[in-house]
Amino acid sequence: MADPSSYRPSPGQIPDSPGVYKFRDEHRRVIYVGKAKNLRQRVANYFQDLAGLHPRTRSMVTTAASVEWTMVSTEVEALQLEYTWIKEFDPRFNVKYRDDKSYPYLAVTLNEEFPRVQVMRGAKKKGVRYFGPYGHAWAIRETVDLMLRVFPVRTCSAGVFKNAARTGRPCLLGYIDKCSAPCVGRVTPEEHRELAEEFCDFMAGRTGTYIRRLEKDMTQAAEEMEYERAARLRDDAGALKRAMEKSAVVLADATDADLIAVAEDELEAALQIFHVRGGRVRGQRGWVTDKVEAVDTSGLVEHALQQLYGEERGDAVPKEVLVPALPEDTEAVSQWLAERRGSQVSLRIPQRGDKKDLMATVQRNAQQALGLHKTKRASDLTTRSRALEEIAEALGLDTAPLRIECYDISHLQGDDVVASMVVFEDGLARKSEYRRFQIKGFEGQDDVRSMHEVIGRRFKRYLQDKERTGEWEQAPSVTDPAATGPVPAATGPVPAATGPVPAATGPVPAPALPAASPADEIDPREDDGRPKRFAYPPQLVVVDGGQPQVAAAKRALDELGIDDIAVCGLAKRLEEVWLPDDDDPVVLPRSSEGLYLLQRVRDEAHRFAITYQRAKRAKRIRSSPLDDVAGLGETRKQALIKHFGSVKKLRQATIEEICEVPGIGRRTAESVAVALASAAPAAPAVNTATGEIMEEDDGGTS
Repeated sequence: MADPSSYRPSPGQIPDSPGVYKFRDEHRRVIYVGKAKNLRQRVANYFQDLAGLHPRTRSMVTTAASVEWTMVSTEVEALQLEYTWIKEFDPRFNVKYRDDKSYPYLAVTLNEEFPRVQVMRGAKKKGVRYFGPYGHAWAIRETVDLMLRVFPVRTCSAGVFKNAARTGRPCLLGYIDKCSAPCVGRVTPEEHRELAEEFCDFMAGRTGTYIRRLEKDMTQAAEEMEYERAARLRDDAGALKRAMEKSAVVLADATDADLIAVAEDELEAALQIFHVRGGRVRGQRGWVTDKVEAVDTSGLVEHALQQLYGEERGDAVPKEVLVPALPEDTEAVSQWLAERRGSQVSLRIPQRGDKKDLMATVQRNAQQALGLHKTKRASDLTTRSRALEEIAEALGLDTAPLRIECYDISHLQGDDVVASMVVFEDGLARKSEYRRFQIKGFEGQDDVRSMHEVIGRRFKRYLQDKERTGEWEQAPSVTDPAATGPVPAATGPVPAATGPVPAATGPVPAPALPAASPADEIDPREDDGRPKRFAYPPQLVVVDGGQPQVAAAKRALDELGIDDIAVCGLAKRLEEVWLPDDDDPVVLPRSSEGLYLLQRVRDEAHRFAITYQRAKRAKRIRSSPLDDVAGLGETRKQALIKHFGSVKKLRQATIEEICEVPGIGRRTAESVAVALASAAPAAPAVNTATGEIMEEDDGGTS
């Protein structure tokens, strides 16, 4: 590992003009390329105290052995040179997008004497018009088959074309009028090229002209009583309309735009691009990348724009590019795009209307692509095994943690505090084992105390199950005088008589456990011989948080006498792994499968917790005094509100009046009256300025 101070240039050597810089390793390989408005300021940032650098940046500067730079005249030139060098050197510390598949394009080879329509993949060629990309090649062929009725352009290969020209007989498509047969001279090269250009115009979105022309010719043929020709023109117009319908209108103003959305986490990012031409989605593609450099959303967008348009010219760069975040140097990027298009390009974030709605759709596709990528990665057995081994090695465990439980706390400003427990077995989510907790030991916001309570309650249940199944015998032990002492509870530790409390799986007989609270009582319906809900202990407990949360979880286990379950915490800011009693975190490599698995477990716990918290909050907001009436279902509650108009008027009604509501008997009416009376406000509100009594109008949601 190199010391950055060993190759740090003096400040006077670095110019303060725009430029591009390269970091090289000891073997002179380029490992990072960057650009800057001011080279002196940007390069100097890499040589500050290592502790203040992002972990990925720190890894890069300690891998490098030298830095060099090239001055340019403008920021646009810097952007272009950065793209060129990234393509040339393929630096390991630069973000590089990789297509999650090879997308097919509809291509028209205008660089040939007789242009050909075909499906193409791979690198784009000069002189060829491309449309797409499409999700599937069959979608291109279906579209082409419909359009060949109107634009009978050549689709055959060079060999078939030459053979037809030699024999003087066209192929089958020539006989069924889906090819103009230039191979046998039915049309001149100029006429065939005109057909190909009309085909391209239609695919580029200029559709109305051709459909109106066909409909006009159809009407004229019908007036001249050429009914067969009119029918053929009608079918041609219908074919073009069906080809258009294959891509629905999403933007009413016939916009040409590309929409880019980003879904990211700490390690990876997924991009989705929708290509909209003439207001219709003409193509879609997606990229996935490892975040090997310290880059935010705007940086990811800038890299995506470079890769999308670095080789494009003319109409391939749309008039409008919609993004989730603007690049750091928006003006330079916009100018670079305009130079490639040959006219002004609008680069902006959609704020309202159809474009914002479509951007939300692109964002959902990006989220799904990232999730699918992670699922594919997690489903590989070899990868999961390596991840578990890396976790065991990093945390100093004797064996791989085949069962991992992760806990997260969620609340909204101290209200509706809940916790989640998610379970991963052999690296895969075990959703049937997920559990949710309500924090009951105290009121308010205290994540550390909440974590202590949840861990204590979960493992108290585990020990109770062990006792009830006879795995912990309640017999006195002469060799262990501490066996007669009570086990400290999670919320109030009571010291043992002497010595430590036996571990959950230890051979020493265990003492009786303290009585469970009503929230933690054993459900008698579970006493059927099947494993209980908390019967299986994990090998590793992961908490969402840093040192304080880890210490609280470890303290809860210690109070229950459990010492054979490892505990760690994953702090989100820098993805650091914290262990109990350690002042410094364990930093797993960015490419570590173990870190990826821990991150996925943590994120799943967060998702499960926040879903529960939102459901509780929504239920509390919708609560009503009628909810406390036993046996009163939703239908009869709605009938009462509908009959009286509001809960306030229902509260003022007599029992006899309540009984008049269909389906409400006297006992239910009495229960309703009692519930509403107990929930009634103590006194009316008074307007202190006027002395007026404020009338309560609680509608139907009190």
